[in-house]
Amino acid sequence: MRNFLIEDKLKKIIEKLHKKNPVVYEALMKKIEEILNCEDVEHYKNLHSPLQEYKRVHVGSSFILLFKYVKTEELVVFYDLDHHDNAYN
Repeated sequence: MRNFLIEDKLKKIIEKLHKKNPVVYEALMKKIEEILNCEDVEHYKNLHSPLQEYKRVHVGSSFILLFKYVKTEELVVFYDLDHHDNAYN
């Protein structure tokens, strides 16, 4: 398992999800675990400018999890979770 960091912005979202939407919360936790245990994090989709340093993965059918992989440190930084209509704005 890789080292990881969850940005404060995402921590707040996770706390709200835990209370208000446990189904999406569970899907998010499974997806985070999947990313951390994945052999090759590089296969996740890269974003275009100005978010080119981030990768994305779908959580459920409506949400996008943005994260960054720092290869030199084997570190995954989870940045944001948002509805797919708003994620790239």
